[in-house]
Amino acid sequence: MKPDITVVKNYLLELQDAICSRLETVDGVGRFVEDNWQREQGGGGRTRVLAKGAVIEKGGVNFSHVYGNQLPASATAQRPELQGRDFEAVGVSLVIHPDNPFVPTSHANVRFFIAEKSGEEPVWWFGGGYDLTPYYPFEEDCVFWHQTAHDACLPFGEDVYSRYKQWCDDYFFLKHRHETRGVGGLFFDDLNDWGFEKSFAFLRAVGDSYCDAYVPIVEKRKSMAFDQQQKDFQLYRRGRYVEFNLVFDRGTLFGLQTGGRTESILMSLPPEVKWGYDWKPDPGSREEMLYTDFLKPRDWLKGQ
Repeated sequence: MKPDITVVKNYLLELQDAICSRLETVDGVGRFVEDNWQREQGGGGRTRVLAKGAVIEKGGVNFSHVYGNQLPASATAQRPELQGRDFEAVGVSLVIHPDNPFVPTSHANVRFFIAEKSGEEPVWWFGGGYDLTPYYPFEEDCVFWHQTAHDACLPFGEDVYSRYKQWCDDYFFLKHRHETRGVGGLFFDDLNDWGFEKSFAFLRAVGDSYCDAYVPIVEKRKSMAFDQQQKDFQLYRRGRYVEFNLVFDRGTLFGLQTGGRTESILMSLPPEVKWGYDWKPDPGSREEMLYTDFLKPRDWLKGQ
């Protein structure tokens, strides 16, 4: 059976609506502004951005559906069999940058890709996941985030969470800094060996569980008082987010190489960032604890 990209697209449009609605509720003031765009080579999308809300300093929830007859080098480098095929890619990608440094940044992405050539079987797969980037360490938040991810994966196999949690730790790693971007979550790609129906069901489980994992953490931390020093540390740590997205992120590279809308692709970047030269946290501080205890792969569910 040929995979049905239309049913995936319809789900992703509904997911974008659901996530935006729930985030507007938790913010209480801000509203997403929608920007529809068209891609000259084929396709387009709708970008939604919330800026200067009561809780969300800048957040974007993007839907895109692009297609064409030539894939970029980033897509064919590891898959030469894709050369010469028409392709379609559809997905929802989001990044939420909170104002309060005690509320972590979060990222999620769910996507479907198919490449076709006359007379040959289509090549297709699902990918996505979500990850959390705290600025100040709250162990219970990290455990809750990973427990929600674990529970979403469990119906699909006992080992699914551990495999995709490991993949997330490996992927969101800043090699030049020798540290993880945050505390991870789930990352999967090239998923097709379950067949279309089960793979699509897993994509929905991941997409539907993102808000369940993130919103309770936001609710718990959004009213905590913070000072300028803590805000400055958040701005400094945001620099790591920028470094990863511009140096390592495959989705950013794919979007730029396929002629996607630059404003939408770079929506993930925070509104304000600071880079300090050779900055070091004070010994014994909470800032140091982030580095020593949180920015390294951990079994967050040990003993749960």
